[in-house]
Amino acid sequence: MRVDAWAAAGGTARRPGLHNSPQFRETSAAWAPYAPSVTRTRFGSFAPRPALWALALLLSLAPGCSTSAKRGSPRVSVTVARVERRDVPIELRATGTVEPIQIAAVSSQVGGVVTRIAFREGDEVGEGQLLVQLDPRPFRAAVEMASANLMRDVAQARSARADAERAEALFQQNVLAGADHDKAISTAESLDGTVRADSAALATARLNLEYASIRSPIAGRTGSLSVHVGDLVKTATTDPIVTVNRLRPIRVRFTVPQSELPRVQRYRDENPRVIVRSASDDSLSVTGTLAFVDNAVDASTGTLLLKGEFPNADHRLWPGEFVEVRLVLTTQNGATVVPAPAVTNGQQGTYVFVLNPDSTATARPIQVDRADDLVAVIASGLTPGETVITDGQFRLGPGARVVVRTAKPAGGSRSGSGSGSGR
Repeated sequence: MRVDAWAAAGGTARRPGLHNSPQFRETSAAWAPYAPSVTRTRFGSFAPRPALWALALLLSLAPGCSTSAKRGSPRVSVTVARVERRDVPIELRATGTVEPIQIAAVSSQVGGVVTRIAFREGDEVGEGQLLVQLDPRPFRAAVEMASANLMRDVAQARSARADAERAEALFQQNVLAGADHDKAISTAESLDGTVRADSAALATARLNLEYASIRSPIAGRTGSLSVHVGDLVKTATTDPIVTVNRLRPIRVRFTVPQSELPRVQRYRDENPRVIVRSASDDSLSVTGTLAFVDNAVDASTGTLLLKGEFPNADHRLWPGEFVEVRLVLTTQNGATVVPAPAVTNGQQGTYVFVLNPDSTATARPIQVDRADDLVAVIASGLTPGETVITDGQFRLGPGARVVVRTAKPAGGSRSGSGSGSGR
C-alpha cells in the first residue's frame, strides 16, 4: 500500500502491471503537481501521510469510474398501446339513488280497535289485500241505525206525498184553503229531503264499515308496522300504519350538469339506455330506459334531474340504495381511441408520447374529444395504427430511448354492454 501511495506521489517505486496501465500514467501526471509531501521513517523508508491513503483508494477505483462515464444513458422501460379506431358509446356518468315508482303510506280513515293483522312485516302484498282489521261491530250498528232511519222516513214521505196529492185535488175544486194546500206540499217536500239525507247517512255508515278493513291501495312490499292487535287506531294521524313500496318496476334518480342539457335533448328521442351498477355488487349491471327528464334546471345546483326505469323482476335494486349510473345516449362509429393513461396534460396543452421506429419517443400535441377512466376519444393529432406510451412517459426526456415491456389494447376490457366514453 505504501508503494502504491508513493508511486502516486511521484516516487520511483514500481508495481508489476500497475505502472504500465494508461490509467495509472494519466492519473499520475494529473496529480503530480498536487502530490502531498512524505515523511521519512526512522528506518529510512518513506511513509505517506493519511491523505495519501484516500488518494490511493481513488486510484484503485478510477478505472471503473472511467468506464461508467463512457457508457451511454440507460433506456427507459415503458408500456405501449396502439391507437385504434372503433365504435364508442357517448355516455354520461353519475351517482344515482334508487326510489320506488309508487309509495303508499297506509293510514286508517276511521277510528277503532285493531282486532287482526293480516300480513307480516316485509311481505309482498297485492292491490286490495287486507292488511289490518278494526273492530267492525260499531260500524255495523251504525249501518243498521241508518237503515232504520231511512225506512221510517221513507214511510213518512210516502204518506206526506199522498196528503199533498189530495190537497192539490181539493184546492183545484176550491174546497181546500190555499194555506192548507201549501202546508201539505211543503211537508211532502221536506220528508223527501229527509229521505235523501237518510240515504247519505246509510252510505256513510256502510263506507265506514268498509274502512274498518284496511287494505293495501297498491301492490308492493310492506315496511315496518306501527300498530298491533289491541291498539286503538285514531283517524287523521300523521304517522302511517304501514308503508307499501312498489318495487316492480323501479326507478333510479340522478342528475347531470346543465352543460350536458343540449346533448340530452339531442338524443332524447333515440331511447337512451340507463345502465346502473350497485356499489355492493359491481360485477353485475342492470339496464333500463330513460323515463323522465325534468322540465327545469335546478338553479341552486346547476344540474338537471333525470330518472331511469327498470323492470327489477329479481328485486336487485332496492329503495334508498346508491348506484353508479351510466346514461348511454348513442354510439359514435369509427372513433379514434387510446388508453386514458397515455394522455398527459402540460403547460403547452394535452399531448401523448408516440413511439418512433428507432425506439425513441416524441411528444405530440393532441385534441381530446372526451375521456373517462379507461379510454380517451381523440379528435385530432393521432392516426389509427400508431403506438403511444401508456406508462413510463414521465421519465422521458428529449431524445430518450425506450425499451418496451408489454403491450396492451387501446381500450382495455369492460364488463357489461354499452361501455364507452362520455365525459
